[in-house]
Amino acid sequence: MALYIGLMSGTSLDGVDGALADFSDAATRTLAAAYVPFPTALRAELMALQAAGANELEREALAANQIAIHYAQCVAELLRQGGVAAGAVSAVAAHGQTIRHRPELGFTRQTNNPALLAELCGIDVVADFRSRDVAAGGQGAPLVPAFHQALFGVAGLRRVVANIGGIANISVLHGDGRVDGFDTGPGNVLMDSWIARHQGREYDADGAWAASGTVVPALLAALLAEPYFALPAPKSTGRDLFHMDWLDARLSAFPQLAPADVQATLTRLTAVTLARAVAQYGGGADALYICGGGAYNGTLLRDLAAALDGKVAVASTEALGVAPNRVEALAFAWLGYRFNARLAGNLPAVTGAAGPRVLGALYPR
Repeated sequence: MALYIGLMSGTSLDGVDGALADFSDAATRTLAAAYVPFPTALRAELMALQAAGANELEREALAANQIAIHYAQCVAELLRQGGVAAGAVSAVAAHGQTIRHRPELGFTRQTNNPALLAELCGIDVVADFRSRDVAAGGQGAPLVPAFHQALFGVAGLRRVVANIGGIANISVLHGDGRVDGFDTGPGNVLMDSWIARHQGREYDADGAWAASGTVVPALLAALLAEPYFALPAPKSTGRDLFHMDWLDARLSAFPQLAPADVQATLTRLTAVTLARAVAQYGGGADALYICGGGAYNGTLLRDLAAALDGKVAVASTEALGVAPNRVEALAFAWLGYRFNARLAGNLPAVTGAAGPRVLGALYPR
């Protein structure tokens, strides 16, 4: 067997998803999946570290230690579920928690302490996947399209896979081996922040709060005027751009809106930006498959189907045999597998890098 563990904590800052996978015989077989939530204090600190602040170097280092501890808990649970000893796993591939993503300035920062993780797990750790692509002139993101092609690509079929985490991205699998992919804009990040502000909840379960409101067309138009949406691919984004200050600046022209109406409009924003990206790059696709937390938001999926005007069928990756909340963790397990084989993990056509690159850095057990 070729066993690898993938760990992914994304822009939503809610916790770590993990997957134990076997890549024997060029296949991808999931042996176990686990989720470990971050405690409230760690989530708050990670949110605060998204912007410059006092003593941030020390605070980031301490947060990195805590992330590694929670990652190790996820690894232990995966080993328990899979009935696998640590020594049987080739590597743990740990993405880390993005707190800065500025490829235009030549850097990206994923907070983590992979040395501590290797010490706690007794397994080789591969980390820092984005930096090599950025060093080669790329965006360093999204990295999942290469895995989407490996797992979901079918000769002769044009499929689109959309990952809706905090930020949304698409992979257009053309059927002839070509892949397009980029970050389309906000996924859940603004919706989560808005409901946290007004209701103290981490997310809008099934989009129920958004469904209780009414989309405000003028506000939607103001949000869609963001220049990022008109930029050509390759492109990537994150909380560096789409944060509550960005939203508040646009809401200032629309005083006294009902909070539920704002939530409805933010949900529609994610749907429309995704639909436009699919129409531009994935026209004629057989289907659009959704993964990530957004796959569980019924209101968002209905808005997305409506925005696509019935031209592309919408389903979750469950229809392809992979639970939506497992895809990204599996992708990083696959990137760890590629690293050990010294095979490229990026797609230059997606990230804009100068060429294929082996991604990651090794922290031996």
